[in-house]
Amino acid sequence: MTAVRAVLALGVAALTLRGLVTPLDERWTAVLVGTSAVALVLDAVDGYVARRTGTVSASGARFDMETDAFLIAVLSVHVAPLLGWWVLAIGAMRYAYVLAAHAWPWLRRPTPPRYWAKVVAAVQGIVLTVASATLLPDPTARSLLAVALLLLVESFGHDVVWQWRHRYDAKDAPLPAGTTGPTPRMLTLAAVAVLWVTLAPPRVVDGVTPGDFARIPVEGVALAALAIVLPRRGRRAAAVVVGVVVTALAVLRALGLGFDLYLGRSFHVLGDWSYLPKGAEVVRDTEGMPVAVLAVVGVVAVVGVLAAVLTWSAARVARTAAEQPRPTARTLVALGTAWLLCAAVGGPVGGVAAAGSAGLVVDTVDQVRADHRDTGVFARELRSDAFAGTPGDQLLRGLRGKDVLLVWFESYGRVALEGSWFAPSVVDVLEEGDRELSAAGYRSRSAFLTSPTFGAGSWLAHGTFQSGAWADGERRYGQLLDSDRLSLTRAFSAAGWRTVFDVPANTRDWPEGAAYYGFDQLYDSRNVGYRGPEFGYASMPDQYTLDHLRRTELTPGPRPRVFAEVDLVSSHHPWAPVPELVPWSEVGDGSVYDGIPDRGGEAVDGHRDPGGAQRNYAASVRYTWRTLISFLMTYPDPDRVVIVVGDHQPHSFVTGRDAGRDVPISVIAQDPDVLRRIDGWGWQAGVLPGPDAPVARMDTMRDRILTAFGPGR
Repeated sequence: MTAVRAVLALGVAALTLRGLVTPLDERWTAVLVGTSAVALVLDAVDGYVARRTGTVSASGARFDMETDAFLIAVLSVHVAPLLGWWVLAIGAMRYAYVLAAHAWPWLRRPTPPRYWAKVVAAVQGIVLTVASATLLPDPTARSLLAVALLLLVESFGHDVVWQWRHRYDAKDAPLPAGTTGPTPRMLTLAAVAVLWVTLAPPRVVDGVTPGDFARIPVEGVALAALAIVLPRRGRRAAAVVVGVVVTALAVLRALGLGFDLYLGRSFHVLGDWSYLPKGAEVVRDTEGMPVAVLAVVGVVAVVGVLAAVLTWSAARVARTAAEQPRPTARTLVALGTAWLLCAAVGGPVGGVAAAGSAGLVVDTVDQVRADHRDTGVFARELRSDAFAGTPGDQLLRGLRGKDVLLVWFESYGRVALEGSWFAPSVVDVLEEGDRELSAAGYRSRSAFLTSPTFGAGSWLAHGTFQSGAWADGERRYGQLLDSDRLSLTRAFSAAGWRTVFDVPANTRDWPEGAAYYGFDQLYDSRNVGYRGPEFGYASMPDQYTLDHLRRTELTPGPRPRVFAEVDLVSSHHPWAPVPELVPWSEVGDGSVYDGIPDRGGEAVDGHRDPGGAQRNYAASVRYTWRTLISFLMTYPDPDRVVIVVGDHQPHSFVTGRDAGRDVPISVIAQDPDVLRRIDGWGWQAGVLPGPDAPVARMDTMRDRILTAFGPGR
């Protein structure tokens, strides 16, 4: 088994060397982390297997130790360029020790076996692997690596001190028995540490500081006090309950952190669980099925292991408290007094008095109650519809004879046009496009809308715009799809239009969407005849999406007029590789794009390289706008109206914190009557809204459109 670990370590080394030449993308990073994780798991069991099979030997133990040292050294080389070259000290420690032994022979003296040394060695591999995954914020990863390095220095220092003290002993002097397993005291301290950190975790968003580990969780004090008085059976039951509850709180914290980083809002227990399978689908579409499966299995395994460890820790602490009531009581009195004093003093010292877990429980209960009440509130809003029951011949008369394209521009937020270093490059494209469109007889008006979502969840924006109801979360969105509230799609259908949804990111049927929107035709990644390569998340370039729609639905000659909701997803995270615009006559089945992804740029981790992510984002926005403008110039139609609207801002590593939820919107048409009907909106001329352009909530647009183009004009 050690030989297998050695092969895996060599694989990690090969990936590390590749990463030193060209930084590894997310897929290869996942392979490196997965390989390292498998090696660590095998390391945890190969000693047990060797003892059970009678294959223990001195050479095998030495081979095992050197394999561990090699893997740690390789991982430190991989992590050092990312988080600091001082990390190399972790990998170099073992080899520096061996070199020093050539100068000072007493360092070659064998030392008594110590279980703690094995624990420290395991910690090095685990922490380096976690740091390699680049999932943690840099300050948190550096803090963990620093702790690991300190533990390693202590472990080697302990051996060196022992060797120094026994440097004059005879070479054949017997070694002390040492420790081959953890002592009861060590186990209890480990259990206390696990519960302590879980109940009062560091504030990773603000960066981990030493003060984070000085916080006293009042919940832990109370649970230990309860363990003193509970009977044995009660303690066991309480330990299981505590393990499950604390695991659930850890999961809620992790989800809350992820939602805050990526969506700019908190996680809602009622409704937001559906983001998890959608997130797995995004990983599958961007990184491939193996990585998605590995991610799902890894998450489930981590939660399972966490539940087991926390339950064991609670049981261990409870048993120790019951077996040693007096020392435990004295400790709890000291901790409780310190907690009360710090809470009374307040200020920076008040942070020591932690009650975050209890607060999280209270906040979650309050949130669930508020969301339950809001379910009724939103149901009443959905039923209150000024356009419900309006006859079809009274709807949208001002657009009769027009094809209407509602074009959703993925991640097209206000940050693309202002307040960022890359905005000028996008503005240049829009200014040039404005001139071209004006010369070709197009007129346009633009403004900003406030989206119900940030960073992701484009379907929330789509539903809000179409229904005129503020669907800012999965719970409300589910209510909307289950309702009979009039959508723009159904309004156009009732007024005689053929209705089409063009959703190239969809890879499966969408019965709930079909039931609510009632479109006549759904195009997705499976039925548009695309034979070209994928571009990151995007199954096809925006140019192909528009060209296919033109060839199938916007053909010349007699036909029903079309209302189409079109999703342009080339600007979807991770924004690379970016397609190239090809001559429209050459689009064909998309095979013309073969080879373009190889030169379209590589995706980067936006948290580690925000500048690279911003650069890719801007390039994708420029591409989509150039494609749209080229489409309108190549295939003009005086009886076409195009509404281009962003669904949400990109992730916070592109926008920065507190960037708001505003997205641009533009109406483009060649018929001047179309724009005359929206003069009352006060929007600015052109496709580039200025910083002082009007801002409205996205849920106002349905009523605005139905009113402006209704029978009263």
